[in-house]
Amino acid sequence: MAGAAVVGLFVVSCHAGGTGARDAGPARTDPVARATLSEGEPSQPAAKRVDAVALLQGDPEVSATVKRDLKPCVKDEYPVDTSYGKLTGGTANDVVVNVMTCGDAVGIGTYVYREDEGAYRNVFAAESPAVYAEIDRGDLVLTKPVYGKNDPMAYPSGEEVITYRWSGSRFTVQDHVHNDFSRAVGGDGDAVGPEAAPTGPSDG
Repeated sequence: MAGAAVVGLFVVSCHAGGTGARDAGPARTDPVARATLSEGEPSQPAAKRVDAVALLQGDPEVSATVKRDLKPCVKDEYPVDTSYGKLTGGTANDVVVNVMTCGDAVGIGTYVYREDEGAYRNVFAAESPAVYAEIDRGDLVLTKPVYGKNDPMAYPSGEEVITYRWSGSRFTVQDHVHNDFSRAVGGDGDAVGPEAAPTGPSDG
């Protein structure tokens, strides 16, 4: 998250009422078994892919600032991460789109789109410096840094990790964890690790 400061006000909008989040955990080190298909067993169809940039540019819920900064970094490569998975209980995969800066890969916006009668509808949007969302076992998990008065962009004082779950027509908060980063070890002011301080669920 090093680099130029990203100016923005954190905005969360839950169309059909929603808000969203990310869950971070330790990387898995155990070996993963490889699944093989039995003879005659049909393979799963490939997930339907979308043009994430076109979705963003045509979405009135995406701010003018994000649209203005949504430009190719190299040739036709945009700073956009796209994930597909089940979040809202529909028959089709939902689409999570994270927009970042080119130079530093700092998140500036994250959005969730649900397919509805062949069209994609924005059901979640969050725009703020370094925000990023992921799909985790059917939940939407969003992480955003927390900055103190004198914190440099590269070293926030902590972070918020908020887990959201779809509840029929909107996302609701299932879990909210606040991590404070220690600056005592090393003596150079760098954040060296989180101290988790979970809080109870709220409506976001």
